[in-house]
Amino acid sequence: MNSSNQNYQPTQKKDRINSLDVIRGIALLGILLMNINGMGLPFAYGDPTIAGGSEGANLYVWITNNMLFEGTMRGLFTLLFGAGVILLTSRLEKKGAGIATADIYYRRLLWLLLFGIINVYIFLWEGDILYPYAIFGLLLFPFRNTSSKKLIIYGLVLLLLGSLWDYSDYQNDLKTQTEGLAALAIQKQGDSLSKDQTTALEKWEKKKKKRTPEQVSEEIEKRQKGYWSNVKSKVKTNQLFQTWFVYRYWPWDLTSFMLIGMAFFKMRIFHGERTSKFYLIMAAVGYLIGLSVNYYETCLSVSSNFDVMSISKAGLTYQLGRFFTTMGHVGLFMLFIKSGILGFLQKALAAVGKMALTNYLVHSIIAAFLFYGFGFSLFGQLERHELYYIVGGIWIFQLIYSPIWFKYFQFGPAEWLWRSLTYKQKQPFKNP
Repeated sequence: MNSSNQNYQPTQKKDRINSLDVIRGIALLGILLMNINGMGLPFAYGDPTIAGGSEGANLYVWITNNMLFEGTMRGLFTLLFGAGVILLTSRLEKKGAGIATADIYYRRLLWLLLFGIINVYIFLWEGDILYPYAIFGLLLFPFRNTSSKKLIIYGLVLLLLGSLWDYSDYQNDLKTQTEGLAALAIQKQGDSLSKDQTTALEKWEKKKKKRTPEQVSEEIEKRQKGYWSNVKSKVKTNQLFQTWFVYRYWPWDLTSFMLIGMAFFKMRIFHGERTSKFYLIMAAVGYLIGLSVNYYETCLSVSSNFDVMSISKAGLTYQLGRFFTTMGHVGLFMLFIKSGILGFLQKALAAVGKMALTNYLVHSIIAAFLFYGFGFSLFGQLERHELYYIVGGIWIFQLIYSPIWFKYFQFGPAEWLWRSLTYKQKQPFKNP
């Protein structure tokens, strides 16, 4: 940075918004509730019948996650990402940064993109969210001065578009099922199938077939190997998550919530400045609608023993349930913050949130050593409910070390590096 830009510095401690840090800490820890399933079990994130157990405590864990946390912790984190766009750009523009605002903003996201690539290919977490955050964050800058009302409308339109695509997928699945079952009926009658009927039957058989025990065992065996073996065997999966998956799901899932998060920051919702009644209504309406939808989806999957068509049908209302449940979380957590209760916990959560990037990457590093062959080789060895002993341990660890860290340092290590790269100037690290 040249000398004229010396005043364009990262947000200082005195300027931080505590409520944002607390909610970010909650979201960061909450994300691990869902990610741990992909980190520790093969092919069983959404279907517990494949691995990890689907009865008793294991089923109850899946149900709890699906009702309360699936997509909603990510939703919280994404809302806060959008809020951060307004926080950063408005602060810089008030300081007269001018065109340097865009320079800093886009450099920040391009470095975040690199952090995401490192998390995927070096730390071995294919479910990384940093890479898509950076990709779609690049689209947000022109919307920084858009009104809150328009931002919410744009976000809801994107959610609607995503839901329409889910509807299209379900209709395609229905067609595959109908044509496949018709061909199967003809085959059972002893009649020969035409080429199209044979193709339809094969397509349906492939669609309804779950991962076999042999495929599960093969995946577990891959993860029991050394570091470089895991790096190589994950490349195709990583590429799928960073190409097709990014553009099929994340524009509607992430960009929508980013835009709404920008609006919420402008509306001072995350500042804790709205009335307790406002947050109470937000929580009540959000949970009433969101949990009702999630209950319907959960019943569909569980009652059918996670039949492929039931899972596909549950996807029709996924964004609806996720959106309202996330709104319920926002209302509840803001009431918690405004109440001031459990102040020691709020301070610890704020510290976790202040170093969210570091703590997120630490999740990947710990999981890699716990689950893969160059560490404790626990991949596929634990039941679903047992994974949450690990989650609890990581939560306690991060809630303890994060506040201690800030007694000595101004930023988390990843945050310090990110800010130094963004502002092209080495930032102070230790507390004076």
